[in-house]
Amino acid sequence: MNRTLFGLPALAATAVLFLAPLDGARAESDSTREQGRSLFTEQAEPPCALCHTLKDAGASGTIGPSLDVMQPESEIVMRAITQGIGPMMPYDDLSEEEKQILADYVAQVAGQ
Repeated sequence: MNRTLFGLPALAATAVLFLAPLDGARAESDSTREQGRSLFTEQAEPPCALCHTLKDAGASGTIGPSLDVMQPESEIVMRAITQGIGPMMPYDDLSEEEKQILADYVAQVAGQ
């Protein structure tokens, strides 16, 4: 029996091969989450945090609905930031990619 093929070293090498992509995906996910948080709190003009409550972003705005209570899906958020809703104007200053990152961020963290 060849330990480098069937023994612990082979298993360890296999684990590294399978887990390495997960670490990369996790890092990308964390980076995207940070970008979404930054869009929510700073980059969008006006910042979403000015009006909305979202615990993950440290936001406690009371002008608009609490996103933690609403827990909207990404499509709902995307529609609101693209078209506007009620007194909320559309975010024309954000790129389509930024809008999607922001919508996905809110949908992922709302209610946590």
